Amino acid sequence: MHKLGCMPPDNHTRTPRYQAPAKSCDAHCHIFGPHTLFPYAAQAIYWPPDADKHALKRVHQTLGIERAVLVQASCHGTDNRALLDAISSSKGAYRGVCMANASFTERDFEDLHAGGVRGVRFNFVTHLGGAPDLVMMNAVLERIKPLGWHLVIHVNAADLIRYADFFERLEMNIVVDHMGRVPTAAGIEQQAYRILMDFMQREHWWVKISGAERIAIAPPFHDAIPYAQGLIAVAPDRILWGTDYPHPNIKQYMPNDADLLDLLPLFAPDEAIQKQILVDNPARLYGFDD
Repeated sequence: MHKLGCMPPDNHTRTPRYQAPAKSCDAHCHIFGPHTLFPYAAQAIYWPPDADKHALKRVHQTLGIERAVLVQASCHGTDNRALLDAISSSKGAYRGVCMANASFTERDFEDLHAGGVRGVRFNFVTHLGGAPDLVMMNAVLERIKPLGWHLVIHVNAADLIRYADFFERLEMNIVVDHMGRVPTAAGIEQQAYRILMDFMQREHWWVKISGAERIAIAPPFHDAIPYAQGLIAVAPDRILWGTDYPHPNIKQYMPNDADLLDLLPLFAPDEAIQKQILVDNPARLYGFDD
């Protein structure tokens, strides 16, 4: 039973035209359930169809992706067990980004670290409940700093504008999901994109050039290309890429993940930069063992 309607992913992943280099990493994907083993949070806005670790592995095998960063999504709330289970069965190929709150102890964070977690995520987007309590968020960030973790923020364009001063004061590595979800319909000179570009001038800011299907007007999502290219030009050594499988809360145009991977050489035609984005940058941020 789904709490709110949530489209299933396209599990008929085709073979991409682009061949990813060895040790490429999908730096933004999710594990959902199975809900009979890992129940969804009662307070979650949406309950998606199951998309477990086996489904994710099949997608990655077709895409030629060897590594992944599993990002805790709001449907599981702060219960990170499904994420930890998938990491533990990956033989070192997965890392994780958890969700947490003020109830988490130092021991909780140490256990998460031992389980392969390297960051914490906070959602600001309205359809997922809006911004977190900022006092609580700051308390969590203080607890994770000794572990060397980073902060992942899931924001809409409006959040980049509204919370720019708050984000500017944070002194730790910050990773922005999905190019800040800036709508391509608003143009490349829109305020939110300019704020994101300014943040990316700073050495502790990173961004995922994922979510083309979320910011573009329609398939084949080519209107997202200049946005990704602009971010890459500013900081190629702090760019990550991900599928966002299984694409929660897509309202239309459910993508095939091969189409998203085939955007990568359009975002970054230079093979050396492709390797930076897919291999070197995630290995450095998440500590993959070579």
